[in-house]
Amino acid sequence: MRALGVAIVGAGYWGPNLARNFGGSADWDLRWVCDLDLDRASGIAARNPGTRVTASLDDVLDDDAVDAVAIATPPSTHGGIGLAAIDAGKHVLVEKPLAASVAEGEKLVRAAGRQDLVLMCDHTYCYTPAVQKIRELTNSGELGDIHYVDSVRINLGLVQHDVDVMWDLAPHDISILDFVLPEGVEPVSVAAHGADPIGAGVACVAYLTMPLSNGGIAHVHVNWLSPNKQRATIIGGSRRMLVWNDLDPAQRISMFDKGIELDDAAAGETRRQRLISYRVGDMIAPALPEYEALGAMVTELAGAIREKRASRTDGEAGLRVLRLLEAASASMAGGGILMPISRLA
Repeated sequence: MRALGVAIVGAGYWGPNLARNFGGSADWDLRWVCDLDLDRASGIAARNPGTRVTASLDDVLDDDAVDAVAIATPPSTHGGIGLAAIDAGKHVLVEKPLAASVAEGEKLVRAAGRQDLVLMCDHTYCYTPAVQKIRELTNSGELGDIHYVDSVRINLGLVQHDVDVMWDLAPHDISILDFVLPEGVEPVSVAAHGADPIGAGVACVAYLTMPLSNGGIAHVHVNWLSPNKQRATIIGGSRRMLVWNDLDPAQRISMFDKGIELDDAAAGETRRQRLISYRVGDMIAPALPEYEALGAMVTELAGAIREKRASRTDGEAGLRVLRLLEAASASMAGGGILMPISRLA
């Protein structure tokens, strides 16, 4: 099969990572890097012989050899660039979040559907070996019923000016939650609180609390102002509990045979009077393969295009993340009120 032609639009923070993986994949021919800063674009293209540079999106869209456009520009531009690419008959990969609003995201999904094109959101963590394994464990029932998910993503910076910390960092955790929860389990509402203690003009610290449809709960903490970096998630199940520490390459996942059980109530006893027992068993650290998530992501994009199917993180997955983010923003603006999450397309 011939290599698929791809153009990267946006040569900033994420563009070089995309270029390295597209350029190193046998599935892809990196034809263009497009950015208003031609020097920056040229720096990326120089590592990929034959890749051309332009400041004009039209140059990219007019090239019949470009099958797909990868968008790594600020979120406010995702909708406009994505629609232009789809209108030109190109498959589209969009850096998170899918768009700046649910309305824009829905336009992208509808446009791609009308033209039978692949629309994929670069939810990179969903392609890591650790998250793939977590999905396997939650969906196989290995953890039992999901009681809670507690996620922390904190570090010092990078403070953004066009989005708050929730829109910057929480899409990672929300997309992971969407990817690993078993079928039929999903957030139904969200309460969000945020603060801007340094006067940046946007919330720099945020907390999201999400009741789940099975009676469980999920919580996400994101922070630009932490002195130390943490990327960790705990998933508590009725059978086992799991800890994912993304900063520990030697043991990213630890699964604990631990739990709390209530004895069956005797006649006349209230729930409060029932005996609580604690189960403490072994800890297992599953072996994980080693590969770069972005490499797996660009392979998945090629597969979705060639097989004419939706990708694992398609436009609908991106929309689910956007709907939760919009509900969280409304909650934050309302002082942390509980907001329902719309599931309507």
